[in-house]
Amino acid sequence: MTITDPLGRDRVPVGPSLSMFDPMFAGIDEFGEPVYLDIVYHNLLAGGESGGGKSGLLNNVACHATLAANTRLVLFDGKLVELGAYRNLADAFVGYDIDQALSVLRRLLKVAINRYYWLLAQRRRKVLPTDDLSVIVTIIDELAVYVTLLGTKAQQEEFATLIRGLVFLGRACGMPVVAATQRPSWDMIPASLRDQFGYRAAFRCTSRNSSDIVLGQDWADRGYNAVDIPPTNPGAVLLLAERGVPRLVKTAYLTDEQIYNIVDYAEWIRRPTNPAGLNGHRREWEMAA
Repeated sequence: MTITDPLGRDRVPVGPSLSMFDPMFAGIDEFGEPVYLDIVYHNLLAGGESGGGKSGLLNNVACHATLAANTRLVLFDGKLVELGAYRNLADAFVGYDIDQALSVLRRLLKVAINRYYWLLAQRRRKVLPTDDLSVIVTIIDELAVYVTLLGTKAQQEEFATLIRGLVFLGRACGMPVVAATQRPSWDMIPASLRDQFGYRAAFRCTSRNSSDIVLGQDWADRGYNAVDIPPTNPGAVLLLAERGVPRLVKTAYLTDEQIYNIVDYAEWIRRPTNPAGLNGHRREWEMAA
């Protein structure tokens, strides 16, 4: 939409600031009701076979984050192109470099620990929207690349340990983690890690075991089996969220053109306006180096 100023020039209106503390629209359920997710206080795990729609959900999160005020992105992209559109907006964009991946995770953990010391001093247990702390959203696509493919066995194990720590610590300090994999297996997503994800999204899976690895044990026996999602229905997902029971949801879909339009607009509204850099909150990240 465009509006015309008093001089007759068309310009794009800048609306109210979006916040990561605002509910994120994820799609509609099987009854046509809108589905919203509270990303800040919930980590999100998505799993399922290739082409099921995981990247669509991750792009919804990334686009919401890029348009949100006082929000920063840290991206791990095992295929480079799934999250590549946001690379210029991210504080860190990690591809096939396992050393960089480990360095970034160590810094994120240091920031998380520092934030808990700050919360302790404030006599509180979680970050609030009124705090002058940026939300740091970490998105990982594809998790398997970093825990089974790149680097040595020791580096893969360290990555798995660090990501488990970040998932455990990030929820209450404004540092949520969103991770996706097309290879749900117990060695990659043990129950101790999966249970730290408050949101779990099972796209079409090839086995009931894979579906249970994402959603939780025995959900398939209770009738919630991602194997039943037709391969002709990409974007359909069994989503376990606030209601405590998985529900069938059709996730919102953004085309590549729409994603890049959002990215272009986000780059404009995030342009540096002071020496501190994007959003004025670089210093905390730099001090964690």
